[in-house]
Amino acid sequence: MTDIALTIAGSDSGGGAGIQADLKTFSALGTYGASVLTAITAQNTRAVTAVETLSPALIRAQMEAVFDDLPVKAVKIGMLGDPVVIRTVAEGLAGRGLPVVLDPVMVAKSGDRLLAAEAIAALRGELLPLATVLTPNLPEAGELLGAEPAADLTAREAQGRALLALGPDWVLMKGGHDAGEVCTDLLLGPETHRLTAPRIATRNTHGTGCTLSAAIAAGLAQGLSVPKAVTRAHAYLQGAIAAADRLRIGSGHGPVHHFHALWGAGA
Repeated sequence: MTDIALTIAGSDSGGGAGIQADLKTFSALGTYGASVLTAITAQNTRAVTAVETLSPALIRAQMEAVFDDLPVKAVKIGMLGDPVVIRTVAEGLAGRGLPVVLDPVMVAKSGDRLLAAEAIAALRGELLPLATVLTPNLPEAGELLGAEPAADLTAREAQGRALLALGPDWVLMKGGHDAGEVCTDLLLGPETHRLTAPRIATRNTHGTGCTLSAAIAAGLAQGLSVPKAVTRAHAYLQGAIAAADRLRIGSGHGPVHHFHALWGAGA
C-alpha cells in the first residue's frame, strides 16, 4: 500500500513554502501527500502581502475528511496562525497515535510574521506534547522558551533539552540561522545526533524549514526511525539547496529545488 503523509499548513501562492513545498517534498521522496489548509497567504519571493486564516469548522472538516478515508501514517504541521487554529488541530489529532512532525512556523523568509504572538503559549501547551519531532530554528526555539536565540552549540543543546521537557519525543535544533562556514543541526531525544553540512552560498532558501519537516514526515510515514528519517531529510534538503540557483524563480528569496534529483542537472 502507498505510504501517505498529511500536511496541515498554510499555502504559499509563490509555491516555495507551506503546503506547496510539503506536497513537492512528499512526492520527491516517494510518499503520497494529503493536505489540510489552515490559511491562505498572498506571497512571493519578496514578501507576504496578505494572510487569511480559514475557519476552525473548515479546518476540522478537512481533517475529518482525510482521516475518514485515507490511512495516514504521519503528519507534518506547519503554519497555524492563531490559538483557535492550534486548538482545532490539536483536538483533531488527539488519540490518533500518529507520528507528528511540528515545524513551529512563526516568521516567513521575507521577515513577515505568520504566527500571532499570543499563539505561542497555545503552541507550547497543546501541540508540543503531541509532537514526535519538533523542528525549531534558533529564533523559534528562543521564542518558545521566552529566551534569546542560542549563541553557541552548548546553549543550543540546553535550549533543545528545555524544549524536550515540554513534551516532544525529539527536538531537532536547526542551525541555519547561525554564522560560520558549517551548518550544524542537533537532534536531541533518547539519543543525540549532530548533523553537519557546508553552508551553501545562495539567497534561494525560501521554504527550507517546511521542506525539512515534510521530508522527516515522509520518512516516518515510510517506517523509518526518527534518526534515520532526520538524516535522510537533512541530506535531501542539502541537495535541494545546492541546486536552488538552477531554478531562477522570482527576484527575492527563491525556493529550494525540491525535484533536484528528478529533473536532472539542466533544470
